[in-house]
Amino acid sequence: MSGFLGFGAADLLVLFFSATLLGGAFAARRWIEPRARTFAQKTVWCMLLLALLPVALRLLLLPHHPVPTPDIYDEFGHLLVADTLRHFRLANPPLPRPEFFETFFVLQQPTYSSIYPIGQGLALAIGWTLFGLPWAGVLLATAAFCALCYWMLRAWTSPGWALAGGLLAVAEFGPLNQWMNSYWGGALPAMAGCLVFGALPRLRQNARTRDAVLLAVGLGLHWLTRPYESLFLFLAVALYFAPYWREWRRFAKVAPEAALILLTAGAITFFHNKAVTGSWTALPEKLSQDQYGVPAALTFQSNPVPVRELTPQQALDYRMQLGFRGSRGETLRSYLERLEYRVRYYRFFFFPPLYLALAAFLFTLRKDRHGWVALACLLFALGVNFFPAFQLHYVAAVTCLFVLMSVAGLEALSTLVVRGQPAGADTARLLLLLCAGQFVLWYGLHVADRSALSLALRPYETWDNINHGNPERRIYVDQQLAQIPGRLLVLVRYSPLHPFQDEWVYNGANVADSRIVWARDLGPEADRQLEALYPGRNVLLFEPDARPPRITP
Repeated sequence: MSGFLGFGAADLLVLFFSATLLGGAFAARRWIEPRARTFAQKTVWCMLLLALLPVALRLLLLPHHPVPTPDIYDEFGHLLVADTLRHFRLANPPLPRPEFFETFFVLQQPTYSSIYPIGQGLALAIGWTLFGLPWAGVLLATAAFCALCYWMLRAWTSPGWALAGGLLAVAEFGPLNQWMNSYWGGALPAMAGCLVFGALPRLRQNARTRDAVLLAVGLGLHWLTRPYESLFLFLAVALYFAPYWREWRRFAKVAPEAALILLTAGAITFFHNKAVTGSWTALPEKLSQDQYGVPAALTFQSNPVPVRELTPQQALDYRMQLGFRGSRGETLRSYLERLEYRVRYYRFFFFPPLYLALAAFLFTLRKDRHGWVALACLLFALGVNFFPAFQLHYVAAVTCLFVLMSVAGLEALSTLVVRGQPAGADTARLLLLLCAGQFVLWYGLHVADRSALSLALRPYETWDNINHGNPERRIYVDQQLAQIPGRLLVLVRYSPLHPFQDEWVYNGANVADSRIVWARDLGPEADRQLEALYPGRNVLLFEPDARPPRITP
């Protein structure tokens, strides 16, 4: 169980093991710290290390934790964008008999296309093209984020603390993290945030073209990935420059290059809209809502099966996470309830020992820049709370600011003197070692994934998200279909009590050329008409609600 801040009994277990495992490292600090400070001065080498480290650590886990299998409809939506881009187009022609292929977050008319923006799909497409699998795009984005987090921190703090923050980013958002083990996204908008928040102080100080270009690249990349949240990112940038409005002539000299990049990002969006929806200004997601309505998962409309199967606490969690719509008089109360409830999800961005660092950060808010950091994070929290659903990657752009808050708090602690003794420095070291201990403990248990100790402690692991053969059913079904030779047409038949979120009908960009075509079972007569459109295929009936899932001719 986890409380208001997401801190639970498992975290106490982690702290105990962390203190035990890393007591020796605390004693060796006199040897480690001088070398770390020297290395932190070498920007290129630090960025290279921080880029390679999360990828190498994750690849070492492949024997027990293979390449993630997509399972959530959002993942399939981004993969469809990636596959479409790999075919050098922004949208796909409409499919014949689209009623067989209707699924979450995919348009059937006027084109067969995902409703998602192009950003995350572009990252997946790059990895897919270069290395043969879309997950490589996730690894590349994570590597870039961890390296750029250090680069961003170099503009805000000393090199030593910037390196410490980069290592925290690897531990928190690296091999065990949800973003690295799924296709939803998170690392890409976080990387864009690093470019934005790292360029701002540099641009303020020197007004160089390079920094203006990096700022625009970050804003443009985030716009192509999370357009709604980009509104708050642009507003945060405007608030940063507001006190310096008298210096506008100095900034205007580097504005044309930045404006060109932003216009390019906007043009990509317009062309993508035109290709997918037929209108320059109609977003694919908006067209999907016009055609299908707002998904029931977002409005919490009647859906008796999934909700009925939940415990009361699970139903409350589901309702509060997604949000709910009440009467007009309840709008403000619902907004505040969502805001209060979602505080616990920000635990995702902080190891438990860093809670003390966050408390210390509050005492640094008198610094203008730190006050703006807190304001930018608050702006995102308030802004995304208007949307009834909440996922952690919605606020990914300010991930580096959360790391900065942790580092600034640790730095403030390190200067604390008690009775003439530098007690704060030892406290900051201890908190960093506890964070390292948490990561080393769980990573080590995943390296020895089949050991008795790992199996015994696994139920206590929280906030990590790495696959244990999961999603088991999809892996099982994929293995069964791989044993059937030839090209397949798989008709999916749901039971009357099927949870609507558990969708199986997803296809690539070129459906007719795929070895497996997934379609809905619409009855014998309609199914025969579909079979005629895809001749020469073995036709299978798939029943996902059977235990185990059943595949029959």
